[in-house]
This record gives sequence, structure tokens and C-alpha cells, in this order.
Amino acid sequence: MSSDFQVIVVVLLCAIVFNLGRAMFHMSSGPDHSGQMVRALSWRIGLSVALFLLLIAGARLHLFAPHAAL
Repeated sequence: MSSDFQVIVVVLLCAIVFNLGRAMFHMSSGPDHSGQMVRALSWRIGLSVALFLLLIAGARLHLFAPHAAL
């Protein structure tokens, strides 16, 4: 797997975890912050879909081998 592709995947994973944590914080802050929680969860879903599509594209373009032989 190329190092640029790995960096992009790791950055997307970190952004997904960050938005999940941000949503949890807004959820625990009370009902006044429900709009911010929904926005954070929407970002998480969008980033997850983007990561999924990136991994599919990377496999199709042979940037990595999804079932590498041992």
C-alpha cells in the first residue's frame, strides 16, 4: 500500500473517531446541543462513506491488495 494512501486512510479514520467523540460530548451536554450532535454524526456518516468508497477505489486501482497472500 502506498504511503500517501495510508496517510489518507489514517486521517479519515481519525476524523471519524473525532466526530464520534464530539457527538458523544454534545449528547452528554444536554438537549440544548442536539443539533450539534446530529451535525457531528452526519459528518461521521459522510466520512465513513467516503472512506468506504476510497477503499473500494484503491482496491480497483491496485493501490493495495485486499486479500494479500501470506
